[in-house]
Amino acid sequence: MKGFVGKLLLGGLLGLAVVVGTGSAADEKAKDEPWPKLSKVLFGDRTIKEDAGDVLTLEAPVRAEDAAVVPIAIRTRLEQTPEKYIRKIYLVIDKNPSPVGVVFTLTPDSGKADLETRVRIEEYTHVRAIAETNDGSLFMATKFVKASGGCSAPAGKDLEAAMARLGKMKFRVDKEVAYNQPNQAQLMISHPNISGLAMDQVTRLYAPPHFVRKIDVSYAGKTILTAEVDFTISENPNFRFYFVPRGEGELKAEVVDTNDLRFETSVALRGAPGS
Repeated sequence: MKGFVGKLLLGGLLGLAVVVGTGSAADEKAKDEPWPKLSKVLFGDRTIKEDAGDVLTLEAPVRAEDAAVVPIAIRTRLEQTPEKYIRKIYLVIDKNPSPVGVVFTLTPDSGKADLETRVRIEEYTHVRAIAETNDGSLFMATKFVKASGGCSAPAGKDLEAAMARLGKMKFRVDKEVAYNQPNQAQLMISHPNISGLAMDQVTRLYAPPHFVRKIDVSYAGKTILTAEVDFTISENPNFRFYFVPRGEGELKAEVVDTNDLRFETSVALRGAPGS
């Protein structure tokens, strides 16, 4: 496990688990409310503006139909310009075994910092999206989601078949590309994203963790976004995001998983006439 998310899980957040796992009443209360400790590990003493609807909002179901596939949408209010833009978005699920589900790094060429994905949720918890702007300011939107067992749920499909499709990816751009404005794209990755927490009901053994850990997306050679990911993201990771094409180019994704397997996909795009 490598990168920002992995370092947090193996370092500060494991220390957090020790702190909140003791037996006193105060510790039990801290266990029920992990965000103050998480916030300290992630952001130190920096101020976070809460209920920041003027910067971003978070969409999530109040009660999830399937805890292993919970849709999450982050909507933003800031236009991505070189002068001011959202450079990072942290998706934090307080009571998941690994609370920091994904850290997105964005650029002005994202156009919009809106993002959509699907996550696993292990127990009733607050879900948080924290945006960091290029001047270092922090803004947070929060939802409480009722869901349980998502991280420890068995794979939804036959694992052997899933491994046969491992690393297959494709892009979807729903509309004709328009130059010099935000266009939405979808990246779909075939990967079981094994959490390591699900028991095989036949063998009674736990499959070792094996999940996507890093994603890099570029257009015409310029970075659009990167994502440091963990097993909080659902099986067959799926992301919607925006990019601003300045002309013809190739939309490309490079993916690395925890076994250091690397996958790539790309699609050549051409804008509408006169766009």
